[in-house]
Amino acid sequence: MFLARYLFDNFMLETFSLFYPASPFFKFFQLLTHMFMHADLMHLFFNMYALWLFGNMIERVWGGKKFLLYYLVTGLGAAVLHLLIEYLRIKNLDISEYSFKIPQIYGTPMLGASGAVFGVLLAFGMMFPNTVLQLIIPPVRLKAIWLVIIYGVLELFFGITQTTSGVAHFAHVGGMLFGFILITYWKYRGTLFRNDDYL
Repeated sequence: MFLARYLFDNFMLETFSLFYPASPFFKFFQLLTHMFMHADLMHLFFNMYALWLFGNMIERVWGGKKFLLYYLVTGLGAAVLHLLIEYLRIKNLDISEYSFKIPQIYGTPMLGASGAVFGVLLAFGMMFPNTVLQLIIPPVRLKAIWLVIIYGVLELFFGITQTTSGVAHFAHVGGMLFGFILITYWKYRGTLFRNDDYL
């Protein structure tokens, strides 16, 4: 997907990135395909590094099928919350803002695995809350559960205040939210630590 993104740039972006449903570029399958698209090599690297770093242990506990289901659900959750927030933004627009805000919202896609990766980060924090992690920036040690809480609060803050442009913060929150719901459901059913087909 990443190589195809560079070989067929506009086609890949317009076809597989996630656009707002009222956009002429929107296709239903983009709800899933957006998580396999990335803006550039660094975007891909950091997402895949985080996926390997935190997903490795979770997949060993859950097994491949359950982990894949979780990954796809959190990626879908990221898309759903992102689109819901975009809908609320449009609904609250001033009439004077329509002429420049609507084309911007309709024409700007969301892409990347970040929402699903944040879901994986949340799973790591819930499954291994007391694992001590050594961060590089800032150079501190803290338990996984605190890392998850800090990231969650920061993403929510940046999403509400819109202090950083070009980042779909509510997609990150959506991945974490849907991950929390799914893990809570598995806990309720008593299947959280089962890695067979009974999900």
